[in-house]
Amino acid sequence: MELHKKQIPIDEQILLWEEEINTKGFIQDEASLITAIKKLTKSEEHKQLSQTLTLAAQSRSQRNGYDSLVLEWLKTAIEHDSANKKAKSLLARNQWKDKGNLFEQLIFPRIRETDNRALKKKTAEQYIDISQQFLSHAEEELDDLKAKTVEKGSEVEAKFKRLTDMLEKAVEETAALLKATELYEESVTGVFHTAIHYEEIQKRLQSLEQIKLQWEEEFAEESERQKQSEIDPLAELNKMIGLESVKERVNDFYRFLKYQQKRKELGLQTKDDQSLNMVLTGNPGTGKTSLARLLAKIYHQLGVLPREEIIEADRSQLVGAYVGQTEENVRKVVEQALGGVLFIDEAYSLKREGQTGNDYGQTAIDTLVSLMTGKEYGGKFAVILAGYPEEMRQFLDANPGLRSRFPQSNLIHLPDYSDGELLQIADQAAQDNDYAMTDAAKLELRDRIEKERVDDTFGNARTVRNLVLEAIFKKGSRQSEEDDFSTYTLLEKEDFESPSTISAEKPLDRLNALVGLDTVKSEVTSLISFVRMQQLRKEKGLPAVPIQLHSVFSGNPGTGKTTVAKIYAELLKECGMLKRGHLIISSRADFVAGYVGQTAIKTKKKIREALGGVLFIDEAYSLLGQSSGDFGKEVIDTLVDEMTRHNENLVVILAGYPAEMDMLLESNPGLRSRFKKFFHFPDYSVSDLLLIIKNYAGKYQYRMNPEAEAFLSEKLSTTELKGNGRFATNLVDEAIQSQAYRLIDGGNVENLDEDVFYLEKQDFEAALKKLIG
Repeated sequence: MELHKKQIPIDEQILLWEEEINTKGFIQDEASLITAIKKLTKSEEHKQLSQTLTLAAQSRSQRNGYDSLVLEWLKTAIEHDSANKKAKSLLARNQWKDKGNLFEQLIFPRIRETDNRALKKKTAEQYIDISQQFLSHAEEELDDLKAKTVEKGSEVEAKFKRLTDMLEKAVEETAALLKATELYEESVTGVFHTAIHYEEIQKRLQSLEQIKLQWEEEFAEESERQKQSEIDPLAELNKMIGLESVKERVNDFYRFLKYQQKRKELGLQTKDDQSLNMVLTGNPGTGKTSLARLLAKIYHQLGVLPREEIIEADRSQLVGAYVGQTEENVRKVVEQALGGVLFIDEAYSLKREGQTGNDYGQTAIDTLVSLMTGKEYGGKFAVILAGYPEEMRQFLDANPGLRSRFPQSNLIHLPDYSDGELLQIADQAAQDNDYAMTDAAKLELRDRIEKERVDDTFGNARTVRNLVLEAIFKKGSRQSEEDDFSTYTLLEKEDFESPSTISAEKPLDRLNALVGLDTVKSEVTSLISFVRMQQLRKEKGLPAVPIQLHSVFSGNPGTGKTTVAKIYAELLKECGMLKRGHLIISSRADFVAGYVGQTAIKTKKKIREALGGVLFIDEAYSLLGQSSGDFGKEVIDTLVDEMTRHNENLVVILAGYPAEMDMLLESNPGLRSRFKKFFHFPDYSVSDLLLIIKNYAGKYQYRMNPEAEAFLSEKLSTTELKGNGRFATNLVDEAIQSQAYRLIDGGNVENLDEDVFYLEKQDFEAALKKLIG
């Protein structure tokens, strides 16, 4: 998709658009048209605006027909240039379509010679009233038809000629009917009554009925054309964006079913019918549900199933809470699907890994297999199962009875969409809502897609449509001084921009503002500079040096490891290495489970949470475990595999005491090889701790008096502390509480003034006593 276009003069652009209309029938880049209309509306270039509006109307009519917007554009084009013959012709060509109901009011009650005089008189009055109303309206419509400007010798001109002739004839016949009815009414009320006027009325009525039938035929062609435009399910599938391999498989399956159908018609035997049961695998938003619905329509169209309905079900509708309820639920859903298709999304959720006892997922599977193969319902409905590829494979392997009902040839994998295909889907979603996207909007959307595409949970088409709907909402909810047509039809760059989640203070500034840690700060800054340089080299097409970002943070508790990890994640996002830049803090309990297999599942789940960001494993050495039956090794093995699989989409930081961290890395060669960056966090000095205390207290507008500062300096030098920076902040919290108790307990609250701002020696004495005894 070409997103950068050179600006060219509007006259040249109009010629290019005209050429595109003549060759393709429509203009691909509708956003450029709307943008041009927006600019020309503000200028005095009426002729160019008229031409552009006409081209926009022609292009849109190919997709939506001559709807109200197309007709409005054509009218506006004529207003700006009354000499625009093309716009006049197109407007006239399609304005005849609103005249289909012109004869609806021309319906007369029956009139009989056997009726009494009063009834004859009343019926005659109705005839007169209907005729007069029609003539008044028809004369206006006739003038309108004659005023239309259409191309000479065209099919449209012939159409208008036929309609005009018919309407003129109808006016003539209605006028004659009116006159005959008036004479009939006079003869009914007079002394002498004659049948001549009655016969004249019948003659005119018959003539009008013939004209009405001819008129309806003219408009019936348009109605039939609309019916023919409805596409069959296979054509609908082939129109879908991407999914080329899927289309090929379904087309093959369709042709095979047609082939089997023909054999049956010839009287040839088929001992084993082709299974209609399908397994659709793919990540979210790849079109599994849409494909299942189309398959149901295809089955019905070919006559292999009597209904095209699809019944959608999930675990909550099938699995019951007590004995017997599950069987009842499954049977009920199957009965609803008889003659059609039963679609079960995320089918693997029926049987949860490790669930026993009161979980009836296996019962649901067994009941479904029984009903699929039993005499009562077997062969009377199709089943389509859908879900993630790996989970579906494991699920079917664990249920051989179910697996045997789904031939390998009926397993269809729907791949993720490429960025180009997703942009096409976005374009279609915008068009479906009568919007067009500018080139700048598409570039911004491409960036949003790239940021969203972090792991297997990326919603593909669903995510992209949601981004388009979010942009439409943003446009509609934003106050705008402009109120031209583009405000309601054009999606621009700012509509797709994501709200900034980065704090006002830059991460590098926050890093430099940290107390102490000079070596760590220097090493992190150096690494980030290296990352930025490699990113620049990539952008310029130069070879980039492999970047090792997995790190080991060693140091005692409270030395700032978690704080630096959070800033590190934000820095990596800022320079484009990470898509999300979030920090997931974890420990042994987040990975290790109580039995075989579950530990790997827990580990993968936690890693999935961290994708696009940083996984921080605190006290990582605890993963080693002390017993031979410990599952920590399974965590480490899984972690190594997943780090390789996700590559630059995941950064892992192992944190803990230096000596123990060495033991952890030595336990697995694969682990050691993936961690090349080591950051040591030394204990804070007394001056660093005092600065942390001052800064933390200052955040809440507290200050230390000189006596308190001198006391702390002496005490921190002679006391063995645990917790470092964390101890410092806890000390301030306790001192603040001590100060509050001291002042409030004094009872003289109203005269405190400056006292509330100061933390004194006695406040820290009480705090230290509480923390270290």
